[in-house]
This record gives sequence, C-alpha cells and structure tokens, in this order.
Amino acid sequence: MDKILLSGLYLITDHNRDERLLQRVEAALRGGARIVQYRDKTGAADERLALAKALRELCHQAGALFLVNDQPRLAIASGADGVHLGQQDMSPAEARQLLGPEAIIGVSTRTPEQALQAEAQGADYIGVGSIYPTGTKEDAKLIGLDSLHLIRQAVSLPIVAIGGIDREGAGAAIDAGANCLAVVSAVMAAPCPTAAAREIALQFNRRAASPRGRVLSVAGSDSGGGAGIQADLKTISLLGSYGMSAITALTAQNTLGVQGIHPCPAAFVAEQIDSVLCDLGADVIKTGMLFSAEIIRVVAEAIERYALPAVVDPVMIAKGGASLLQQQAIETLQRELLPRTYLLTPNLPEAEALTGIQIHNEADMEEAARTLQQMGARNVLLKGGHLEGEAVDLLLAADRVHHYRAPRIDTPNTHGTGCTFSAAIATFLAQGLALPEAVGRGKEFITQAIANALPLGSGHGPVNHWQAARAVIRD
Repeated sequence: MDKILLSGLYLITDHNRDERLLQRVEAALRGGARIVQYRDKTGAADERLALAKALRELCHQAGALFLVNDQPRLAIASGADGVHLGQQDMSPAEARQLLGPEAIIGVSTRTPEQALQAEAQGADYIGVGSIYPTGTKEDAKLIGLDSLHLIRQAVSLPIVAIGGIDREGAGAAIDAGANCLAVVSAVMAAPCPTAAAREIALQFNRRAASPRGRVLSVAGSDSGGGAGIQADLKTISLLGSYGMSAITALTAQNTLGVQGIHPCPAAFVAEQIDSVLCDLGADVIKTGMLFSAEIIRVVAEAIERYALPAVVDPVMIAKGGASLLQQQAIETLQRELLPRTYLLTPNLPEAEALTGIQIHNEADMEEAARTLQQMGARNVLLKGGHLEGEAVDLLLAADRVHHYRAPRIDTPNTHGTGCTFSAAIATFLAQGLALPEAVGRGKEFITQAIANALPLGSGHGPVNHWQAARAVIRD
C-alpha cells in the first residue's frame, strides 16, 4: 500500500473487549473508516493475537490499513500493516528494523520539535494531540488547533489529529492541516457506528476539487421546473456539487398545481438507483416525493445497502393541495424509512401528520422533533414556515437543539421551497460541512431564493435558485 495515501478517518478501538468489538469495527469500515488502530494492553497474549488477526482481515477486506498500538511484535505476529508508537516507546528507526521497509510507522507528538524528530527518524506519519478535551486517554494533554497548525507547517509527513474529535470539531481539524482524524468514542460508542463514521469521513470532501461532492436525488419530476428533481439538480449544480437522479414519478405540474401524476414502477426506481450508485457512487442521498409504499421500501433498502446518509424530505402535499404520498405509504415511511434517515426535514403539517402532535409554537416544534427522533430519524430539521412571525427552523442534531431564524418574506412565490432547502443541505453535507453548518448555509440559500423569487405563472411562482447561489456561494 502506498504510504502517501494516508488520509481519511482513522479509527482507534476502545478498551471494551466485548464480543461486539469486531461488529462495531466492521460497521465503522462500512461508514468509511480507512485506517484502524488496535489498542489493547490488558488482554492475554493469545487473545490479543487472535483479535488482531480478525481485525486485520476485516480491514483488508474493506481496503483499509490495520495498525497495532505500541506493540511492534504483535504487529509482526498478526500481519498488521504497521505500528503506532508513543514518545516512551522505541524509536521509528528501531521499529523499522523489526517490521521492515514496507511497514507503516506512526509516532505520537505534541510539539513541532517532537514531530521533526520523528520525521528525521523515519516515521511515516505524525500523530498530533490532544486537539480537543478527551476522556479516553488518561495522559492526554490538550494542545489545540493552533499547535496542530504549527506542526503542519513544520513537517511534510501526513498528520493524524487525535483527541476529542467528533462531527462538529472535525472540519476545523482538517482545515488546520490534519490528513487523518483519529476517533475513538465518537464512533465506537455510537449507537450506529456506520452512520457516525460516515458523517465524519464525509468532511474530508471539504478538500476536494469542484464539483465537490456527489448527491443523488430520488424524487418526482416537476414539469414546471420549480420543485422536485428539477429544483434539486439546479440547487446541487449551482452550489458546486455533482447531481444525479432517480425519478419516482412524472407530474403534469405548473404554478397553479398538479394536474396529473404518473408513478414509476418501484422496480424501475430501484434500477435507476443501483445504476447510479454502482458506477458513479454518491456521498449523500436526498429524497423527495416517493409516492408509494413500494417505492419507499426500495429507497429504504438502497440507503441501508449502500450505507449512505439520507436527507429525507417527506413530501406529502403539493403547494396547491394535491396529495403526493399515498395514505398507505405513510406507515411504510414511519416503519422502514425513518430508522434509516440521517436528516428528516418535514414542514409543520408533515410533522403533525407523522407524529399526531399539533404544533403552534417553538416548544411544540421541539416536542415533535424529539418524537420524530424517537421514531428513528437520526437528526430532525423542523421547518417553521407555517408559524406566524419570523421564519424559524429547529434542528435537533443528536441531543442538541439549534434554531435558525430569518425575517419572513411576504411573497406568494414559494414553489419548491422544501425541495430546494433540503437539496441545499444535502449538497453542503456532500461538500464536507458538519450538519449544523450545512443547515445554516442551506437556510441562507433558501432565504435568498425566496427573497428573489420569480413571478412566473399565475399561481405560486418558483424560488430563484440562480440568484440565491450567487448570494451565498463561497470558494
């Protein structure tokens, strides 16, 4: 393996040696972990060797590197790709003599001087930390992002940032110079290690060249161009990502409403999704109108199979009042799609229909969001456009509540707001922004799109995707 390719999510196993360790590591590899470091100094020697060999096999099946912490001889016996050393362990040169020229050797450092010494002694990468406060290592000393940046300037080797890194601190560590992010509890202790790994690994896209990130929209076609697939692809492209589509239904639609719906067979929706993902791949899936229980089931299965974060806009009713989701499909959405949803983005009527909670204020919004989270959605963005007063949206990200406020804009031209908002969030996620920041940027985008909405047609005109992108896009 080429040592220059050291980058991405670096998983360190915790000290919990229960029977689920292999299962959790395998789940994290599905979520995008590219390097796994096995850390265990308490188990019996034969048990450690057996576990190391099993972990090596999982890593190599996933195309990931497998390293052993502090124990070169265990690395040799287990066939590991290399070893990670502390400041009190043998030097990289001594480890190289034991493991050979092809081994990956990393060293923990806290200062530019230590990093330069490790580089001079033949290390392949530098571990730097602790970046943030952490409770997973007793001797960890906080050095912060500034020291990480200084070490980045001092050495040319790949840098692994470690210590207290989670999805909300990952981006800053990458921007400060980290090639890899080492995580322990943020993934290993998560209820779903696959999703936890994916949302951190995705943030490495912030370094990619444009178009940055790939978004697959699974939604209906709006012949009027203001909502659905058309709105999604406009949003994704104008914001600088690559958009793909799987069409669930054709509609005869304009600013006055929906005159006709022609659904696609569920098997053909599945064929579209598989065709795209087996070749082009995607970073985020965004869903809109899914229409039927059969299509919802196909989409839920694809999200599970490809282990991708899904931004689910539960489109139920068109602006003009037409039903866009069959009544029997709501139960399927609740049972099969919500538990596979990374971010659910209902408006208030949709949230009321899904939860049975009447929403009159922000306290009701939070109650409904928590209920939707209990129903399975990992994160919930409740859009408050139907309330009086300023336009406030509520994000429940894990157990944290964020509010996003904007002045209410008096205009009838709001066709496609839900599709556009959720597509913008999916795009920013695909570009490597953490969820709260992606929602904030998406809120800026949709606010500008409404403020510059186009007075086309005789009914609800479309929002202005082009002008909104000009206002908010940043290189």
